[in-house]
Amino acid sequence: MIETNAVKTIKTRRVLKAVKKAGAAVPKARYVLRLYVAGASDRSRQAILRAHELCESELDGDFELEVIDVYQQPILARNGQIVATPTLVQELPKPVRRFIGDLSKVAGMFVGLDVGTKRKAAR
Repeated sequence: MIETNAVKTIKTRRVLKAVKKAGAAVPKARYVLRLYVAGASDRSRQAILRAHELCESELDGDFELEVIDVYQQPILARNGQIVATPTLVQELPKPVRRFIGDLSKVAGMFVGLDVGTKRKAAR
């Protein structure tokens, strides 16, 4: 699982750099989320489950969720300025938003990331 996510992370960074370099607009409906976790603990597994639940229920498959284990990839955590886990970061659409801490309540994630409001306004 970690190797696959590392590859996804690298590919996503390349795509984002290419988009920025080309000056192309990223479609508004596309969500890029990164979830930083620490190891394979119960808390990490719960955070992954909840983040996936959020994406599936609210984003209608229009998302890319990367799971980054800070133990396996500490440089990515440092570059992302991650100081606590779990941390969910909404990279796209801008502005970048972070939700740090207990991801056990999906409703809190909607408010923290402002996802529900954006999706309702777009419909």
